[in-house]
Amino acid sequence: MQKIPMTAKGQQRLEDELRRLKSEDRPAVIRAIAEARAHGDLSENAEYHAARDRQSFIEGRVLELESIISSAEVIDPSTLSGTSVKFGAHVELVDEETEKENTYQIVGVHEADIKLGLISISSPLAKALIGKNVGDTVSVPAPGGDRSYEILKVTYR
Repeated sequence: MQKIPMTAKGQQRLEDELRRLKSEDRPAVIRAIAEARAHGDLSENAEYHAARDRQSFIEGRVLELESIISSAEVIDPSTLSGTSVKFGAHVELVDEETEKENTYQIVGVHEADIKLGLISISSPLAKALIGKNVGDTVSVPAPGGDRSYEILKVTYR
């Protein structure tokens, strides 16, 4: 089985979701199914069908999370150092066209969230950054044409 790189925070977030699904959502949907069954004819019972669909989603997500967590290889970025970009790095960039600065952390596929500044190791930007150093310029293909970024700072925390 191939290991999936992940930060400790990302693994904790997935474990929290799994725990919530098992301890809160699963029992709630079982109660909803039982309540819907009490209403009688199941063939025309929208509440019953909605609860069964929700149960199916929850069970599928539980299996998915268990699989992801079991194959996770947790990497602690705070143990890393240097000026080259690696998994877990916080990278401060400046867009050479707009002069806008952003900071991103390179994380595992299952923990990426661009709104939080977490980019997947498999994203085009992360692929372009890996192995580069402070001061380097990278070109990243984007829908509106290639974008160029200069690496201002690389930290591990």
